[in-house]
Amino acid sequence: MSSRIDGPPATPAMAEDQLPRGLRPLFALVSGIERVGNKLPHPFLLFWILAAILAVVSAVLAALGTSVVLPGTGESTAVRSLLSSDGVAMIFGTALDNFAAFGPLPIIVTVILGVSVAEHSGVLTTLLRTTIVKLPTKWVTFAVAFAGTMSHVMFDAAFIVVLPLAALAFKAAGRSPVLGMMVAFVAISGGYNASPLITPSDAILSSLTTSAAQIVDAEYVVTPVDNYFFSLASSLVISVFITLVVELVMAKHMNLDPDDGVEDGAENLKLELEPAEKKGLRRAGIAFLIYVAVIVAALLPASSPLRGENGGFVQSVVMENVAFFIAIAFVLTGWVYGRTTGSFGRAREIPESMAVGIRTLAPILVLFFAISQFLAYFKWTGIGNVVAVNGAELLKAGGWHPLVVFLLMLVVISIMNLLVSSGSAMWAMLAPVLVPMLMYIDVNPATTQAVYRIADSCTNAMTPMSAYFILTLGLIERYKKNAGIGTLASFTIPVALGMLIVWAALFAVWYAFGIPLGPGAPIR
Repeated sequence: MSSRIDGPPATPAMAEDQLPRGLRPLFALVSGIERVGNKLPHPFLLFWILAAILAVVSAVLAALGTSVVLPGTGESTAVRSLLSSDGVAMIFGTALDNFAAFGPLPIIVTVILGVSVAEHSGVLTTLLRTTIVKLPTKWVTFAVAFAGTMSHVMFDAAFIVVLPLAALAFKAAGRSPVLGMMVAFVAISGGYNASPLITPSDAILSSLTTSAAQIVDAEYVVTPVDNYFFSLASSLVISVFITLVVELVMAKHMNLDPDDGVEDGAENLKLELEPAEKKGLRRAGIAFLIYVAVIVAALLPASSPLRGENGGFVQSVVMENVAFFIAIAFVLTGWVYGRTTGSFGRAREIPESMAVGIRTLAPILVLFFAISQFLAYFKWTGIGNVVAVNGAELLKAGGWHPLVVFLLMLVVISIMNLLVSSGSAMWAMLAPVLVPMLMYIDVNPATTQAVYRIADSCTNAMTPMSAYFILTLGLIERYKKNAGIGTLASFTIPVALGMLIVWAALFAVWYAFGIPLGPGAPIR
């Protein structure tokens, strides 16, 4: 996942006896991996430890005269030692520049400024409620699952907002509220990198991918919308899969009572929208459509300043600065909705809500400082070039089909995801190696990123000691007093594993047909 909460509530006794026998060995394995992961230091400290290891490795490789010839340019590049006089000067002389020039920093801050306004106005929560209400009662499972994928735009606040709404929606449909929460949890957590909307994670991951790609091509840029087509399709496929597996299998075997009690305070939540909320949502939608129409109209003239070099659309000012245009869209819709419903009274509340959003970014900004230094050191040493070139040569010599390489990535990263709960931290470690290496065998960076997004998502729902797993279990216990880890894990483990298979199959089909991953982002 894209962020990490430290110090989660104490974990209840592990109720393996609540699991089906076939899942108990897998549950024990997952729990064991998670226990190892919990012994790892905080990601901030982990990157400094990795930097120290990098310094030693770079000194050894430099002493051995390690070098490679870069494909295409024929240029020879040697590993440089961080422990040399030049290396020490670089470490202390570029710290501020490394942080200031860190690609994800301005992009995620800009996006969060806009998302914070929309979230403060209430338009995002209202949109989620509308998603659940608009479909017939028999579609409640799909509605909750799809709302879970939409909620990723709210970052980790999605769990707090959607879980109670899901319980209420299932209760209103005469079904178990516990099942509703489980559906919401697996959609939010297991489908974390799939959404019909552009999310803060899109901004973070694309920036890290760009930095990695520029090891090979200094001009290469991956935008937050480069995986959008695939992400949109993924959110629909995942929602359909969750619906089918819940309705055909899980709901029939979990022995959940539709008359379970109502969570404290949940009775005060409302699914149905008030007239003012409907009016606000309608006006916000109109404002958004007008905003998009204005941008499209501005792009139409051949001489438009928003077009790119040679009048291009894909490499235009809009696409290259899409995070800024997305932020404006969130601010605009949030302000229109807020003024209509009364949640915004004065214009000064816009920067005030932005400030609230920036405060929630504090842990991520702290992590970004460590990541930015490590990546700068890694790039300076040239070790990335050595690993990428030699790794690409091994892949070529093995004659492996790219889909086989992607499958190996999925397996390895899915397991790593149980150890490192921060998706941005893990991609910061892996991208500088995987992205350049696969570029040398003609795999687009956006494609490598798409594979990572799948692996970084599904096993989130399987970690019984993660903070969000425990948060969900705590909410479930307000409905079902005798619920334990086994209650939730017996649902999430099979659904998450099935989701991983289905999502990977969707990617394979996408790759086979050569469908673009996003605007101007071919899959191969």
